[in-house]
Amino acid sequence: MREAAFAYLARFAATEAGLRRVLTRRIDRWVSGCEDREAAQDQIATARAAVGRIIASLIAAGTVDDAAFAGRRAESLLKAGKSRRAATAGLMAKGIAPALARDAVPEDVEAELTAALILARRRRIGPFGTDGGDAVRETGILARAGFPRDIVARALAMDPEEAEARVIEARR
Repeated sequence: MREAAFAYLARFAATEAGLRRVLTRRIDRWVSGCEDREAAQDQIATARAAVGRIIASLIAAGTVDDAAFAGRRAESLLKAGKSRRAATAGLMAKGIAPALARDAVPEDVEAELTAALILARRRRIGPFGTDGGDAVRETGILARAGFPRDIVARALAMDPEEAEARVIEARR
């Protein structure tokens, strides 16, 4: 189990809950291949207990750090054009505690405006649209992505050159 945990962490960043899911699925796959599950019950129980000990040792060593994971993931989600609300939900889906997820995503209005502009650029709406665009449709796109009304209004009304400069600056 320890080797499986190290192999997974060598390839992917993971939360405590995510690593627990991976190791538990590995045990479940092993169990499904057992011919005599009754005889393997002791081994299954031992393996399941080992998962908790292995994860605890990795947390103590600093190899698995939910706070660091949340900070890095939140930054990448915002740079991908996700709203604060969507980034928080994404972190919680990865197994981050709600309070830690909320703390990892900054409450910066300007950062959220930049994220809205990144999404607008990708969807070619607002200042990045080729035609006049349908204001209701464009507002709906950003609102469904989780952006607040004031951010949506500012993003859609922004000057194209200023919007492009903000998106370029965010990529640095």
